[in-house]
Amino acid sequence: MAKALVACETSGIMRRALAALGHDVWSCDISPAEDRSNRHIICDVRDGILHEGWDLLAVMHPPCTRLCRSGRRWMSGPGKWTHPKTLPRGRSWAELKAEFELGVDIFTACWLAPIPCRAIENPTMNDLARDRMPADLPAPDIVQPFQFGDPAYKATGWYLDGLSPLRETNRLPEPERLSAEWKHWNHVHRMPPSQERARLRSRSFEGMMNAAARQWGDEADRRRALAA
Repeated sequence: MAKALVACETSGIMRRALAALGHDVWSCDISPAEDRSNRHIICDVRDGILHEGWDLLAVMHPPCTRLCRSGRRWMSGPGKWTHPKTLPRGRSWAELKAEFELGVDIFTACWLAPIPCRAIENPTMNDLARDRMPADLPAPDIVQPFQFGDPAYKATGWYLDGLSPLRETNRLPEPERLSAEWKHWNHVHRMPPSQERARLRSRSFEGMMNAAARQWGDEADRRRALAA
């Protein structure tokens, strides 16, 4: 079985999916695990844990707010790195730049980690972020929860190295646009503002994580066997 690290996850959803298949899996984050598992390490992913001989790295929710396309307007005005026309209420441009640098640093550390199979969840990046990424970074593979049996819309990007694009397992028929069911499927995007909104919106879907654990766990397993 593969030795797997699930980074930047507190929900335990991906960790449990891999564990159910018999893999030696640990999760890590700067916050405790919601399920209080003893297989969760509280640490900064950049502090050395990436160098502990893993076969598979799945990075679930690294800081991406300032890296994604939707966050671009807060980072720069016309051109690149000109002062934004507006800023979020109560935030300074310096604070947003610091968050951008944090996102770049964590993503880059994970992408360059000495681990043969890596999957990093992140939306399609804006041009400012792409300028700071390693030259070999591919375009993300985009999938939706409803391709894996979860009735929801949330485009999920996976940056992959040593792994194949995630194959759908249980595609649900999409509801009619603007119907009550369609609105329910969009509940992630329709969440009202709250202190928990960011955490809840980033939460993984179990159907997708089960598919990822089966497919990528098997691929990491085969690669481990070939290297033995």
